[in-house]
Amino acid sequence: MRWEQQSLDGDPQPALPGYSDAVVRHFDAPDAVDTRFYEVRAKTILNRVPEATQMPFRWTINAYRGCTHACVYCAWGGTPILMGDGTHKPMEKLLAGDTVYGTVRTNKYRQYSRTTVLAMWTTVKPAFRITLADGTELIASGDHRFLSNRGWKHVTASGRGQQDRPHLTMRNSLVGTGGFAPQPTETSQYRRGYLAGMIRGDGHIGEYLYKRGNRAVRAGGFRLALVDLEALWRTRAYLREEGVETNHRIFQVAAGNRREAQSIYTGLGRAERIEELIEWPVMPSLDWLRGFLAGIFDAEGSRSHFVLRIANTDPEILRWIDVAARRLGFDTSVDRSSNANGLASIRIRGGLSEHLRFFHLTDPAIGRKRSIEGQVVKTVTNLRVESIEPIGELPLYDITTGTGDFIANGVVSHNCFARPTHEYLDFNAGRDFEREIVVKVNAPERLRVELSRPSWQGEHVALGTNTDPYQWVEGRYELMPGIWEAFRDARNPCSVLTKSPLLLRDLALMRELNAVTEFSAALSIPTIDRNAWRETEPRSPNPRARLEAVAELRRAGIRTGVLVAPLMPGINDNPEQVAEVVRLATEAGASFISGIALHLRRGVREVFMEWLSEHRPELVERYAELYRRGAYAPVSERRRLTHLIQAPDRSIRTPNREDGEENEFQRGRSRRGSGPPQEPQNPRSAGKTGSNRPLHELPLAPRLF
Repeated sequence: MRWEQQSLDGDPQPALPGYSDAVVRHFDAPDAVDTRFYEVRAKTILNRVPEATQMPFRWTINAYRGCTHACVYCAWGGTPILMGDGTHKPMEKLLAGDTVYGTVRTNKYRQYSRTTVLAMWTTVKPAFRITLADGTELIASGDHRFLSNRGWKHVTASGRGQQDRPHLTMRNSLVGTGGFAPQPTETSQYRRGYLAGMIRGDGHIGEYLYKRGNRAVRAGGFRLALVDLEALWRTRAYLREEGVETNHRIFQVAAGNRREAQSIYTGLGRAERIEELIEWPVMPSLDWLRGFLAGIFDAEGSRSHFVLRIANTDPEILRWIDVAARRLGFDTSVDRSSNANGLASIRIRGGLSEHLRFFHLTDPAIGRKRSIEGQVVKTVTNLRVESIEPIGELPLYDITTGTGDFIANGVVSHNCFARPTHEYLDFNAGRDFEREIVVKVNAPERLRVELSRPSWQGEHVALGTNTDPYQWVEGRYELMPGIWEAFRDARNPCSVLTKSPLLLRDLALMRELNAVTEFSAALSIPTIDRNAWRETEPRSPNPRARLEAVAELRRAGIRTGVLVAPLMPGINDNPEQVAEVVRLATEAGASFISGIALHLRRGVREVFMEWLSEHRPELVERYAELYRRGAYAPVSERRRLTHLIQAPDRSIRTPNREDGEENEFQRGRSRRGSGPPQEPQNPRSAGKTGSNRPLHELPLAPRLF
């Protein structure tokens, strides 16, 4: 291409909205490429954190994007978010790829459903404190939306001169589970309580005599066998903390409907020490009671048909369960059976809000037992709005999830997507999003300046969360090498999502980054079928070249995953083709593989349906029916699509699987080996997910995330 004919020395053009203080010049791309580029010299590339802020925050930059992103729906970074394993985590500590809870509509009901965090970013905006009748406090921008008894509502009304919008009033009640309870600290008393509950509930400590020649030999020991390895690893780690080492082996191989069980065990001498650790305390602390309830729930508890109960046959254990639950403020009921062995259950009453409070206060290890998947969304506590007050400008966060919402401190909260933000520049969300590209030509220089500021605290920065940093024009501008060099020199953790193998051009810099800080990459590969690829991504790199890039990055020791998204009914959802993508990603050594069903939001739906009418008219009626109720297909269709992602190799992480390499990455230590360890060193990290990020622009089948 004749790029040398292009220059920044032409006449300045009128400034774009959002860039009123920047010098803007534009040119039309040569050789009939129907794209226009707006070259701007940005004043900032990272959102600033006020000097007085002491909390850690994560950031995003986009060298190529549709606009300066003023996050439309955003909340305070300390807001606790309900994770997919039933725990909660401050919004500021989320990673793209984490599993959280959102909601989906099925017929006339809205239900809780696990979803993936696709992207995360921050902004500084005027903030408001929303106080609810149950004492819950929420901090969000005026533009943020919550689900109320009267539908989705912004925190505040529109500004002067603008058409009014639905907003919260004192007559509204929010919808959700109710405010979250604090999670326990892992103290020695908590550990001992957990060991008492787990080992008394499911462990075995025994002693026996056997004859050896003419003498009696004393033998025995301790054994705990479980199919749920989170609880097994936690028990082993807690015993190690208390000075008791254990051995590990397969206890039962998988056969038929039986799952594999593994066990930890030790001899008689150490078993005596374990007996001391699990003795009933005379004056149990609250930490011990929390740990005990977590351990006995992992051993004997369940939450089926939305009923939480803990069963046992030992009257003493049942009494301790009841006492511990009541000490923590739970309303309990004893359900006795007619079994001769005296089996009874302690049931926690109060519905979902109390069950979540139980999980949060005690923190059991087994994630599957904490599921609220499929439970109907409703107001189960007093969530009436009591006050809304301005509290000044604050750094605020936004996340994008697969369902378009998330659960923030017990209420259903909205999030937003990238394509409609192009309207912020007075462009439309359709073809302008693809053909009117803003280039921050001074991005590397600005980044280096901002990373060197004393106020910058080295937070993780995600690239590719809005538009692809390795879109084809990067070959001309070459902004990314300077960006990676700035991160490398600052030893600042970062990550990238792209659908282009052009990132291999910068592999040497990525190796240097990986050697000094946390770094990961993800490539979007929705299909390897040539026809589907050409239909939906006609100007994107070949998917097989992307797979080769995954393999090359993994050979270089860089944590790299594959995002199979969007999965589009009738276009790229052939099970054999999806299985082939997963197989090839596995062979390439992908650190994680994730899939997301297509969703169609405002600004995206119109453009996509127009494209469908032109290129796949036979599917128009099907899509109109699938998406007639809104942005999401029916839950059955969503599950069908996401269940297509099944990794054939157990060492590859799919969205609900744990691997040790990822744990090391998330804990800030760099694991250079290629395979996961046999046992996670920190069993409480189970349930976290990797840093895969949202899919990027589809040139003709328009951008969907």
